[in-house]
Amino acid sequence: MGEFYNQLVVEVDSNYELFYDFLSDTLPMGFEEIDKGFVIRSEDDLDVIAWGIEQFKEALQKALNSTIMLDMIQSKEKNEDWIKKYQNSITPIAIDQFYIHPSWVMPKEGAINITIDPTLAFGTGHHPTTASCITAIVKYVKPSSLMLDVGCGSGILGICALKLGAQVDSCDTDKVSVENAQKNAALNNVIYDSIWDGSVSSAVKQYDVVVANIVADVLELIAGDLISSVKTDGFLIISGILNKYKQQVSQAYSACRVVEIIEQNEWITIILQKDN
Repeated sequence: MGEFYNQLVVEVDSNYELFYDFLSDTLPMGFEEIDKGFVIRSEDDLDVIAWGIEQFKEALQKALNSTIMLDMIQSKEKNEDWIKKYQNSITPIAIDQFYIHPSWVMPKEGAINITIDPTLAFGTGHHPTTASCITAIVKYVKPSSLMLDVGCGSGILGICALKLGAQVDSCDTDKVSVENAQKNAALNNVIYDSIWDGSVSSAVKQYDVVVANIVADVLELIAGDLISSVKTDGFLIISGILNKYKQQVSQAYSACRVVEIIEQNEWITIILQKDN
């Protein structure tokens, strides 16, 4: 690790979710969400990424026929300062019977402790979609269940299911996320049945429960593969959906029956059951 890293703070006045989807799909590293935008950090130069964001804004303005205010500030920061700030910012969280904490925080007596040392993107349990998925896993995953976690990120959802006694496979199209999920599984003394760098289309089994906490447009794109990966009478938990996309995502999964919808802030998690 070098002495310094590059930081790019991106703020937008509208279409936050479209910029989020763009960064999720294109960045080779994680990023932090802030109130009005995002923070991107890397030891590599961020000029090309800043240029790409500007080009995306221009294309979006033309497509929507509206003006988008975009503000980007680049700076060079000391790594030691960031590490300390980052560690202080990751606080433990209790969700149902789980107590999720980083490795530098002591476990909680009487809870199912999960140690997660996350990357800068997803996976600490604090985001509403992650928390809602954990709540759904507690309700629909049994000790006898075979579960697939699609877009596993830090691995937190799969680890929760493993702690409940289920068998779990995981996948992510980001190789770094797969590696991070494996490291976090080892931290928690659990083992995936299978984990791979790739999409749900590579799955060779059908599952009692499939969880996909991604983004709305990707959920629509891979709906057929997700539904195919679920056993008859099995459950499909999809999340990462802003409330305004609820209808269009639901239409992509009309072959399944909606069992429950969990709403938290502007985010929703949909639990579906495959009847045939």
